[in-house]
Amino acid sequence: MTVCGRAMSRYDAIAALLDQDRPGHTLPQQLYVGQAAFDFDTQVLLKSVWLFACTVAHVKRPGDYFRFDLANTSVLIVRGRDGAVRAFYNSCRHRGARICEAQTGQASRLMCPYHIWTYGLDGRLLAARNMADGFDKAEHGLIPVAIENVGGLLFVCLGDTPPPIDRVKADIAAQVAPYDLEHCKVAVQDELVEEANWKLVMENNRECYHCESNHPELLACLGSNGFGKGLPEDAGAAGAVDDTKFVEVIGAEREEWKRLGLYHELIEFPGDWWHRVARLPLANGAVSQTVDGAVACTKLLAPFAAPNASSLSVWTQPNSWHHFCSDHVVSFSLMPITPDRTLVRTSWLVHEEAVEGVDYDVANLTAVWRATNLQDAWLAQINHRGIGSDGYRPGPYSTEEKLVERFKDFYTSRARAALALEG
Repeated sequence: MTVCGRAMSRYDAIAALLDQDRPGHTLPQQLYVGQAAFDFDTQVLLKSVWLFACTVAHVKRPGDYFRFDLANTSVLIVRGRDGAVRAFYNSCRHRGARICEAQTGQASRLMCPYHIWTYGLDGRLLAARNMADGFDKAEHGLIPVAIENVGGLLFVCLGDTPPPIDRVKADIAAQVAPYDLEHCKVAVQDELVEEANWKLVMENNRECYHCESNHPELLACLGSNGFGKGLPEDAGAAGAVDDTKFVEVIGAEREEWKRLGLYHELIEFPGDWWHRVARLPLANGAVSQTVDGAVACTKLLAPFAAPNASSLSVWTQPNSWHHFCSDHVVSFSLMPITPDRTLVRTSWLVHEEAVEGVDYDVANLTAVWRATNLQDAWLAQINHRGIGSDGYRPGPYSTEEKLVERFKDFYTSRARAALALEG
């Protein structure tokens, strides 16, 4: 079909919705709740960008694998015998069966359960029974997926032409290096399905405008400043929230961070890049993100000789956020499931030598963020339900929601770029 002399694209409806977007306001309704937008997001947009998948601690030993899924696409992230981490599509080169159904596991080789085609940890096809003469195993290895290690955070891109990632690697790796994720282990991992569109889950994470009325456990140790308001870099900026007391506190704290070699300037989605990195003081005398503010794990991460009253926060568009404390790391990712359901995965990492029940207690380690995740899930749910109603109209952002708008701008700009490539 043609429209005004041009071929009609199956995504013309998405282009029309993007044209309705207003600066400083939330998205049009159908970009949040529509099936067409979900299909576009999972089949086009999210395959054109880098997605956070897991950490190196999830694939710690040779043979460890982690399954990462986006809609109907499944990827295996595997630690090889040579220590290198690789990614492959989780689809046998014989008749396409999934090779690994488990989310995580350990294997000396990757074996398809259907017809027992067997692959090395480097993706090479090792064994295929009763194939015709001339069959070349070298041409039937697992199909690789682009993967990048960013200071121990692993990102994959499902597109044929991955976008640049060099600036992200340089900025994030330098700041997370002291936490030495290669020598961490996953103490516990939660998977929570939120009844909301993935963009609403991300938007909720990108602001703390809602925190004071919804997150008592989080505010006891982390506070609401630094998430779109209160940093010295915000003071005096147009539309920013100026919190003079917090600016004074963080100024003094930064001198101590400099002495310890931990301080870096705020990095906030520079140019067209998609990352934010900020070191923030913990609140109320806390030295970790726990209910009582005390360390969750007595075995501290390198290079800390004593608990430190700050955390390093890292955000990446479009699907992750992370908090690094001197005793543990909390890593979050999300993936869309349906237009109104989103998987939020939370992993708590501790030093590889820490012993459960001796150096840390799982309930204490996870208490703050388990409570916060459930609270956020409810907020995202009521947000989705309200947006799906006849009464929804795109609403204006507050001065504390600049990071929400940065996420929205990322989404709309990448969506338009992806549409242009679709033609």
